[in-house]
Amino acid sequence: MESVTISELKNWKKNKIKFAAITAYDFSFAKLFSNQGIPVILTGDSLGMTIQGHSSTLSVKIKDIEYHTKAVRKGAPNTFLLSDLPFMSYYNTKQALKSTAKIIRSGANMIKIEGGKWLVEIIKELSDRSILVCGHIGLTPQSFNYLSGYKVQGRDASDAKKLIDDALLLEESGIQMLVVECIPEKLAKQITENLSIPVIGIGSGKYTDGQILVMHDLLGITEGKKPSFTKNFLSESGSVQKAIQKYIYEVKKGIFPNKKYSF
Repeated sequence: MESVTISELKNWKKNKIKFAAITAYDFSFAKLFSNQGIPVILTGDSLGMTIQGHSSTLSVKIKDIEYHTKAVRKGAPNTFLLSDLPFMSYYNTKQALKSTAKIIRSGANMIKIEGGKWLVEIIKELSDRSILVCGHIGLTPQSFNYLSGYKVQGRDASDAKKLIDDALLLEESGIQMLVVECIPEKLAKQITENLSIPVIGIGSGKYTDGQILVMHDLLGITEGKKPSFTKNFLSESGSVQKAIQKYIYEVKKGIFPNKKYSF
């Protein structure tokens, strides 16, 4: 696979070509996903739960993201790689620049940060230094205490308007991609249509430009209660490779997510 760039992802949006993304945290899975044609990988702070065994993402530190980003980059040298800035690693502009430098040096193409209006100056500073930034709104796991748990966001009119306003403001500030998590399908569609940058959904319906799932959810190996918007692709595929191929196919064709896996 040739190297995937942000320009290519923007062209896919323009030409209404949907794409699949997935999380990865190590060399072996990153290589497997890349070999099957996954164009976008996220080394997310979800590793706090999937790899470290914590109940949230809040314990993850920059050194953890650095370590796993390096491993993923070795396994998927041509994949477009996003990496999260973890909790409290970007609380002001100076800290955000310091944290971002570490992650970009580890091999990421783009960093992802959670939040709305308060991020404007940080995003501008990063963008001015030619750093690609992905926003993340809706259910933002780093704020799960403030949000009183993992709940669908944007259900009422005022919350929906705030998310739309945040999305537009973040794009104006310089983000080059946006993740919308656990928001109603209709709202995700409206945000996607109003932005010129790629919008990736998770638990947000089929109308976004791309879809992303945590690899453990996609492969059906998540312990305990599983998010209702996730689908076990491995159970009906026979191998991890075929599960990834099926996931890519269903996202491209608009088959996944259907109503069963949407709000």
